Amino acid sequence: MSIENMSLSGRKEVVSNKEMTFMERIYLPAIIKGMWITIKHFFTKKDTIQYPEQQREFSPVYRGQHVLMRDEEGRERCTACGLCALACPAEAITMKAAERKKGEENLYREEKYAAVYEINMLRCIFCGLCEDACPKEAIYLTKSKKLVKPKLERIDLIYGKDKLVISVEDARARKYDN
Repeated sequence: MSIENMSLSGRKEVVSNKEMTFMERIYLPAIIKGMWITIKHFFTKKDTIQYPEQQREFSPVYRGQHVLMRDEEGRERCTACGLCALACPAEAITMKAAERKKGEENLYREEKYAAVYEINMLRCIFCGLCEDACPKEAIYLTKSKKLVKPKLERIDLIYGKDKLVISVEDARARKYDN
């Protein structure tokens, strides 16, 4: 058996080099067909929006900015149980627990609280599993339409308690309650 007749896949096809016709050689039909497609798309409705002036409509299940909630008395709800960090598939949440000291009863509602709570927004996939896992309803992904501005440094996209915990006024006004 000669090497020209061998085929590893069994689907060997012989390619012929046929002569092009006069119309194929001048490319006129291909140019006209391409121009027709261009003209057809020129008069159709545009899918793009002019972003700063127009805002696109968000999905009803949209998950936005993360917030750490407070109760009605202004105390932080998070008890640093770590369930949100365990539930996070992207491993974006880190925390360190501490014990409440005397005189801090008005700051934290439980004996244990999160001294450090950070979410790496570069890793976060906004899945909402942290919100579902929290037994104290301490973390929420809001319906806020406020988009995160791009940053130049990675450290600016690691949100700590200073950016996550809501204010006492917002907690009393129940601004983020669903």
